[in-house]
Amino acid sequence: MINWQIKTFDELSNDELFEVLRLRQAVFVVEQECAYPDIDATDKVALHLLGYLAGEPHAELAVYARLIKPGVTYEYASIGRVVVAPQARGKDYGRALMLRAITEVEQRYPHGPIKIGAQQHLETFYVSLGFERVSEMYLEDDIPHIDMMRGSPPFSQH
Repeated sequence: MINWQIKTFDELSNDELFEVLRLRQAVFVVEQECAYPDIDATDKVALHLLGYLAGEPHAELAVYARLIKPGVTYEYASIGRVVVAPQARGKDYGRALMLRAITEVEQRYPHGPIKIGAQQHLETFYVSLGFERVSEMYLEDDIPHIDMMRGSPPFSQH
């Protein structure tokens, strides 16, 4: 079971912010060997979804994602920096994280789809969550990515 917390940047404690940045650095920068500016201005305006494994005496951050309102990264709401700690992999925690993230985004920003920039090798995973590919492959920090959307843009009359 995962204990969920969702916080603004200002609500994160120093320890929580440290754990978030440490996990993102361990996976995105070190494990994926990708030197890029992980910490950005979006951190200050995003909601931070943190998942801790229940029942552990000193629960470490197991999963994390940023929930981003429309107009920041894309025209539509977005989910980003989706990460599962190495010790928490293979237990469907990534699916649980995305399901919780989707639910939160749909409740908070109900008027439009969710757009993500996904690592291409995870396309099948995201398709299983209702996302559809909407772009050709592109390199982001030397890693193949694709844009994907869940839901349809609202119909607008001109």
